[in-house]
Amino acid sequence: MVRHNGKTQKDKFYACTPKGKNYEVVNPLGEKVKVKGKSLSVTIVNEPGNFTYLIYKKKKYQLEILEKNQNKYTVMINGVWYNFSIETPISYKRMKTLSKTQVLSRVEKITAPMPGKILDIMVEEGSQIKEGEALFILEAMKMQNEIVSNVSGKLGKINFRQNDNVMKDDIILEIERA
Repeated sequence: MVRHNGKTQKDKFYACTPKGKNYEVVNPLGEKVKVKGKSLSVTIVNEPGNFTYLIYKKKKYQLEILEKNQNKYTVMINGVWYNFSIETPISYKRMKTLSKTQVLSRVEKITAPMPGKILDIMVEEGSQIKEGEALFILEAMKMQNEIVSNVSGKLGKINFRQNDNVMKDDIILEIERA
């Protein structure tokens, strides 16, 4: 709980994805969690063997924090990777204000979300890409991850080839927005 002007307030944070989705989260360390104003019953359990599970709606999901850099996290839940940042109300307001003043680039750079090996590139330079379309398969930690486009447009340059090893944040390809 936070005290402000003598009143107790619930802890409020925002989980923000790279694609611009934002979720208001209230009291994330308490027994009741609220996301977008809706109460959720979420439990995090540590079990022997260093396994952590998230239990939601009576279902158990394996959870692993893969990377934490300041307020940015990469987590894996049941083998699926998620990137997000945790923002306080002040940093969230600042982030929204700054995003309104940014000029949107015509070229979207698709980067590797983690180090790995490119197993397959499913698109060709010059082809039209739709948002949500699969671009390439990246193998990391013995798992195959399908990387999809978050924009529609024309595929410009492909910077890597099949079987190339890449590092996190390497620019794999570029898409000119439609």
